[in-house]
Amino acid sequence: WEPAAEIPKRSAPLAPRTVLRGEGSLRMISAGTKLGTYEVRALIGAGGMGEVYAAHDSKLGRDVAIKVLPEQFARDPERLARFQREAKLLAALNHPNIAAIYGLEQSGDTHYLVMELVPGDTLRERVVGERAVPIEEALTIAKQIAEALEAAHNSEKGIIHRDLKPANVKVTPEG
Repeated sequence: WEPAAEIPKRSAPLAPRTVLRGEGSLRMISAGTKLGTYEVRALIGAGGMGEVYAAHDSKLGRDVAIKVLPEQFARDPERLARFQREAKLLAALNHPNIAAIYGLEQSGDTHYLVMELVPGDTLRERVVGERAVPIEEALTIAKQIAEALEAAHNSEKGIIHRDLKPANVKVTPEG
């Protein structure tokens, strides 16, 4: 994903961790648009498999991330079924270094995944300009990524992350 906007501040701090993210394609939903009970706030990333927005859940009063399936994929029954299968698999994971999945929703023709909004920069943003990451921090991040991958790979479903790259790893302000 390419960062597109500042993520709104959370009211409560999160435990230190690194969180894996998936890829996101550009549809450009405007700030203020309602998708079910979610109000879109800002585009935070986009890529080949959809775009991701910061949003607010008016029902539960919390900020979330929404990953929207591109229209061309939503019209393809095989791609839509794959998106739904992957969402179910990811929702079965429970690990502090993997963003939590809250729901799989549809509003009109828009299919989207609702997930934890993780504050912080991507690892790609963190190392921009070839800025060196101190060795202790790099080891901590690498350990957290390895633990998340181990949890996914060793899960009952044998999930494999096929798009692991610095742009898909979030580093929280707490580390």
